[in-house]
Amino acid sequence: MTARDRIGRILGVVLAALASLSLGGVMAPEAEAGGGPPVPVLNWQPCGADFPGKLCATATVPLDYDSPRGRTTQLALAKVPASDTARRIGSVFINPGGPGGSGVDLLLSGFGDLLAGNLDGRFDIVGFDPRGVAGSDPLHCFDSAEEFDEFFGSQPVFPYQRGQERPFFQHYRQLAQECLDDRQSVARHMSTADVARDLDLLRRAVGDAKLSYLGFSYGSYLGNTYANLFPHRVRALVIDGVLDPRLWSSGWQIKSDRVATQEVIEEFLRLCDAAGPQCAFFTAGGSAARWDALTADIRREPLVVNAEFTYTYDLLIADAAVVMYAPEIWSDSAAFIDQVADLALADQPATALATLRQRLLQRLAAPQQEADYPNSGDAYYGNQCADTEYPRRFSTYRAIGAYAERGSQVGPYWWWPNAGCADWPTAPDRYVGPWTARTSAPVLVVGNFFDPATDYAGARASDQLLRNSRLLTYAGWGHTAYGRSACTTEHIDRYLLTGALPPRGTICPANQNPFTAAAAQRSAPTPLIGLPTLKRGSH
Repeated sequence: MTARDRIGRILGVVLAALASLSLGGVMAPEAEAGGGPPVPVLNWQPCGADFPGKLCATATVPLDYDSPRGRTTQLALAKVPASDTARRIGSVFINPGGPGGSGVDLLLSGFGDLLAGNLDGRFDIVGFDPRGVAGSDPLHCFDSAEEFDEFFGSQPVFPYQRGQERPFFQHYRQLAQECLDDRQSVARHMSTADVARDLDLLRRAVGDAKLSYLGFSYGSYLGNTYANLFPHRVRALVIDGVLDPRLWSSGWQIKSDRVATQEVIEEFLRLCDAAGPQCAFFTAGGSAARWDALTADIRREPLVVNAEFTYTYDLLIADAAVVMYAPEIWSDSAAFIDQVADLALADQPATALATLRQRLLQRLAAPQQEADYPNSGDAYYGNQCADTEYPRRFSTYRAIGAYAERGSQVGPYWWWPNAGCADWPTAPDRYVGPWTARTSAPVLVVGNFFDPATDYAGARASDQLLRNSRLLTYAGWGHTAYGRSACTTEHIDRYLLTGALPPRGTICPANQNPFTAAAAQRSAPTPLIGLPTLKRGSH
């Protein structure tokens, strides 16, 4: 498997995380309703020597909620137990986004400890893998990682040359027949509405009267869905890096994606110029002009590294989109893009480029606990295609692809991989709105001015739709704000602990210019929040 096959799968977007919590007590699991699904019994056991103090369990839930006592599926969970048991409030459930992100991996990677400490040890922090994801009866469309890589690596990251669009569409639309076979029963039951129903059963299983939750990126859509399906069961619900649920559920997320990432790239270039020589990509002629020259040159003539790796225009755009997630690595990213520009524009040898690129992108890789090949890409489609009805015809995909490209260079990167859903039927029990519930406790909605994957308009839309929400704004850069901005982190922690909302109109100031020496010395949150996962088209 070549470096291009493996790395070309990155169509980034989002791993971010933290938890949620609220006012409200703890109760024994509710009695089972007359024909309703049984509440799972969680037998918590140590996760193993590699994860001291962490407990793991498996929950059994209905495969199909229309047959609540029929076939079942398994969910993987992990938790950091509350350390202050005398003042324990309950459990906080976390979701890292994707769709396809593993809440178990997020918790075990260090985020569980971070959040537990921030919340004074008063909560069990619980990560779970949504149905079909990672340790939860994972959807695997292919028999091996090699087959997965062969399927996706045989195509460009997105079509950008004449004659690429139709072959790309025809190839991607075959994904449904790879995934929807008799061995993969979970593939037909992976809608976000089903995940929200699972979450409500898990809430009951841990003995909480109402849900405490924090979801990032796609996790905001899960949180929104839960809030609208179970509005009277919310104790505290935080959504950070917020999708407009109307766009996501209707298949028109591209209205946001076609411009959001480009706006952050423009900020990257503006801040590079402001930092001057402290930014490796800086040039006296202006960073934006140099970027335009680089993209035009690589689109016209790819950069040949060796017989196995050619750095093409689609990879350059994908890399730029991915690194916009994390301002904490912008200095390293600028150094990498600077070298690409030197090599491409000056026609110099590129022998070290592949190694440097791999080192940079490895900083964005999420830990994986799954025994088989990591299924985040498969799970992305399993959930997204169940939730959203995409066009069936090539002519429509091509027309929307042109609309995406008119928005920015990055627009096609976000649009074309949705062709994997072209022949995939939506789930009959998906939830598509309304999104206007009045929840039993206010929802805290958190948005960044410059978020490359979930633009600020998504946070404003959710705040306006939900009837008793509160918007908290971070005036800076990056995907999601918790752990990235001390101000937003403190407000979220306070809300989870006490239910106190930030004052209306609160805007937390941006951090320092990421390219300055002072910003480089600033310690990054551990683990870093808001990083993309190694899978296609995720949020």
